[in-house]
Amino acid sequence: MSRPPHVPRPVSPADRRPNLQARSVLAGQAAAAAAEVEIALAPRTDPSAAAFFDVDNTIMQGASIFHLARGLYRRDFFSARDLASAIWQQAYFRISGVEDPEHIEKARSSALSFIAGHSVAELEEIGEDVFDEHMAHKIWPGTRAIAQTHLDRGERVWLVTAAPIEIAQVIARRLGLTGALGTVAEHVDGVYTGRLVGEMLHGEGKAVAVRAIAERENLDLAQCSAYSDSSNDLPMLSLVGRPCAVNPDATLRAHAKAHGWEIRDYRTGRRVAVAGAKAAGFAAATSTAWQVARRLRR
Repeated sequence: MSRPPHVPRPVSPADRRPNLQARSVLAGQAAAAAAEVEIALAPRTDPSAAAFFDVDNTIMQGASIFHLARGLYRRDFFSARDLASAIWQQAYFRISGVEDPEHIEKARSSALSFIAGHSVAELEEIGEDVFDEHMAHKIWPGTRAIAQTHLDRGERVWLVTAAPIEIAQVIARRLGLTGALGTVAEHVDGVYTGRLVGEMLHGEGKAVAVRAIAERENLDLAQCSAYSDSSNDLPMLSLVGRPCAVNPDATLRAHAKAHGWEIRDYRTGRRVAVAGAKAAGFAAATSTAWQVARRLRR
């Protein structure tokens, strides 16, 4: 008896086999295509490229040495008067947005005298606490995002700062960066002497450090990036192919504009606030420092 024309013929296992094979081929092609899309969208990596970031007012708001001073005071490294001086200098730095070499030098000289006789391990432990207490919430989200972009490209990211190397290394480690270059304090048998090895890592010294890292790690400086807020770092910025001024001082901003460098400013509303209340800000900073010293003496 013949089957009515409208009734479908049952599919036998032999008929299914070619269909499954075709679907398997399609699945494999789809998987390969998806991987190709993923590879195409992935950022290009360049093992010869790296990024170098200043710390103070570039990675974080304010000066790291003054945040360290607050932590050292809480641990009885120095007096209330010393802390009041540090608060005033930190306020000056934040309000003016200018890195005053004299202020920074005084702060670091004081810090060196305070840590003399203390161990490296002790300062490293304090650095971890200071980051949590005073630094973590001072990190500029915009600059942190830039650093992460470089890491995502497979590039190495270094901090280059005049701050003590122990603090710089804590910041780098907490932010997941490659490492840090900073000022090295002399120590013998793990105990600080109160002297520097050479000078502060500042100005031309940063450029020397970056060249040394580039040579050691086979970096092409023309493919590297550098970020800073200060005209003091022009030697380092001018060394790389991709310099960027971040929260720049007036001199650096002018230089960056003249040379077509990228400029990024994350200080929202800062100019308006400073223009209208700079004098009041300095007066308030002076008053605050005096009040802190008086209360701490009590």
